[in-house]
Amino acid sequence: MCGIAGWYRKMGRPVGRDVIARQCDRLVHRGPDDAGVVVDDDFGFGMRRLSIIDLEHGHQPISSPDGRYSIICNGEIINHLELRRELEAQFAFRTRSDTETLLASFVRWGDDAWLRLEGMYAAAIWDRHAKSLTLARDPLGIKPLFVSEQGGGIAFASEISALREVPGFDFTIDERGVEDFFQFGHVLSPRSIFRQVRALEPGHVMTIGTVGSVTKCFWKPAIRHDHTLSEAQWIEQTRERAFDTIRRHMLSDVPIGVFLSGGVDSSTVAAGVAQASERPFKAFTVGFPGSKIDETAAASTIARHLGCEHIVLPIMPETAADILPAVQRSFDEPTAANSAIPLWYLSRAAAEHVKVVLCGEGGDELFLGYKRQAWAQRMYASSPLVRALGGLDFVGRIPRLPIRKLNYLKNYAERFRQGALLNDGFERFFSAVTITSSDVRNRLYNRDDFLGEAELLVALKDEFFSTSQPDLSHIEQFMIGDLTVHLPSSLLQRLDRASMAHSLEARVPFLSHNFVDWSLTVPTNLKLRNGVGKYVLRQAVAPMLPKEALSRKKLGFQMPLADWFVGGFSDFARDAWRSSGVADSGILDRLGVERLFDEHLAGTADHGRALYSIAMFSCWWSDQRQAATARVPQRQTA
Repeated sequence: MCGIAGWYRKMGRPVGRDVIARQCDRLVHRGPDDAGVVVDDDFGFGMRRLSIIDLEHGHQPISSPDGRYSIICNGEIINHLELRRELEAQFAFRTRSDTETLLASFVRWGDDAWLRLEGMYAAAIWDRHAKSLTLARDPLGIKPLFVSEQGGGIAFASEISALREVPGFDFTIDERGVEDFFQFGHVLSPRSIFRQVRALEPGHVMTIGTVGSVTKCFWKPAIRHDHTLSEAQWIEQTRERAFDTIRRHMLSDVPIGVFLSGGVDSSTVAAGVAQASERPFKAFTVGFPGSKIDETAAASTIARHLGCEHIVLPIMPETAADILPAVQRSFDEPTAANSAIPLWYLSRAAAEHVKVVLCGEGGDELFLGYKRQAWAQRMYASSPLVRALGGLDFVGRIPRLPIRKLNYLKNYAERFRQGALLNDGFERFFSAVTITSSDVRNRLYNRDDFLGEAELLVALKDEFFSTSQPDLSHIEQFMIGDLTVHLPSSLLQRLDRASMAHSLEARVPFLSHNFVDWSLTVPTNLKLRNGVGKYVLRQAVAPMLPKEALSRKKLGFQMPLADWFVGGFSDFARDAWRSSGVADSGILDRLGVERLFDEHLAGTADHGRALYSIAMFSCWWSDQRQAATARVPQRQTA
C-alpha cells in the first residue's frame, strides 16, 4: 500500500527531482515506511510505501531487468503468487513484491494484464524507450488516482493535494462539483471539486505518449443471471465464494484485523478470517453510547462467538466536534459521508494494533442490502396505485407540524410519493442517495436557474447511464447505480482516506472483480426477499454466526445526525460556518443557511444531513483559504 504521484511535463522540459519529492511528501501518511523517486528528463514519478508484502526488498519504483520499464503502484495484488508462477520462466524476478509481479504481467501481456490481476491498485508504468506513461485503476475503483492535464503536460497522484506541488498548475473550484456535494454529500466521480482535476475512472487504463493520450475501459459490471442452480446450491456456492475471496485477501507479511460493525457483511468477513486464520486476530468496533444506532453489543456477541479479541471505541458528539476538522482535512475534497467521522476514528485506533484490516464494503451493493434498495422496490410496486390516486399531491401540501417526529414522517412520506412517480431504477437511485431536497438546495443558493428535481434526475441518468446494459429490471438499474456511482464516488473514497490518514491498509474482499462478476449471476430474488436484503448471503454464513446476528435490523455505519445537531454539535457546526469565511464567499446564501439551522433546532424540519454538509464544507473551505491557488468559482455563462 502506497501513495503515488508523478508529472509528465513533455516537450523536453526537465522535471525537477525536488518537485516529485514534494509530491511524495504530501503523501507520507499513506506510506511512512519508505520512499522512492525516478526522474527521466521530462518525466518523473515517486511513491511513499506502507510495507505489507516483502518488507525488506519491496522498495519502489521497481524496474524491469532490461531497465526499459519502471513501475509504482498503490494497492495489493492478491493473486500475485499464482501470476508469478506463470511468469517466472520469462521474467527475472528480484523481489517477492506484488508490484514487481504487476510489472512482469504488463511486460508479458500489455493492457491484457489488467483483467488478470485480482485485488486493488492504482498503478503508473513508465516506458523509457517509447516515452509513454500508462496509468491504470482497479475495476471497482478501490484505490484512487487523480489526473490533471495542464501546460501541455499531465500530473497524477493518489490524492489531489500532491498535484498542488506541480509548479504553474491552477486549481479553480468547480461550481458543478459544489452542486454535487450539496446534493449527494460528495462530488460525483470522475468530476472533482476542481475544474482542472478529474479521477481516472475505475476499470480504465490511460496511455499518454509524447503526443496525445488514449483512455480505454477494460472492465465494467454486467448482470447475467444464472437460473440453473437450486436455492440450496446458490447458498453453498455463496459460502464457498465469499470465504475464498476473504481468505485470498488475507495475504500479508504483517498481522491483520477486521472492522466489525455487527452487520451481515462485516460479520461474514470476520467469520471468514476466523475460519482461515492460524492465529488470533483483532476485531475493531466503534460505538455510540446511548444512541439507537449503537451496534456494540451485537458486535461483541459475534466477536465472542468467533473467539477474536474485540476492541470497542465509543464516540460521543463532543469527540466528533473535536476531530471534525482533522477528518475533513484528510479528504482533499469536501465530504459529508455519514460515517466519515467514526471510520476515521476507528482507523486511528486500529492503526495502533495492525497495519491491515479487512472490511465488508461492497456486500450491500452486490446483495441488495441497503434499506434504500428495499424502499425502491416498494416504490416501484406502489407506483400504479400512487398514479391512480392522482400522485397523492396532498402529501406535499401538509403544513409543518409542531411535533418533530411528525415532521420527519411527513418528509419520509413525501420522498416515498416522489420516488413512486419516477420513471425507472436509475432515477430512483439518484433520488435515494440525494441528501437534500431541491427546496433546501434552492435555499442554500438563493438562485432560480437550477433544474427541477425531476429534470435533474433525468439529466443525471443521461450523464451516467446513457450506454448502460439494456433490459435491466428497475432494481437491477438501482443496483448498478450503487455499484458504479455511489461506491467509487463515496464509500470507497471514504474508506481510503479515513484509513490511509493513519497509514492503515483497508481491504475489501467482496470487491474483487472476480467475486463481483460471479455475484452478478445470482438471481435477484435470492438477494432481496420479502423486503429483506442479502438473503442468500445470510443463509450462507448462518452456520458460522450466532442466530441473533442475522435477524437484527440493519442500522448501517453512520452517525446519529438528527440527535447530535440538536445538541452542542450544532453549535460547533454553526461556528464553523460563520468563522470559515464561506459565508462571505458568495457560494451559499447566508440567510438561507441560518434559517436551516433555526428550523432544525426548532424541530420544524430535519436538516441534519444538510447542516452536516455545511459544517464539513466550512472546514474544507478554511483549508482552501490557506492555499493561494484556490479561487472562488465564477458563474459560467453560455
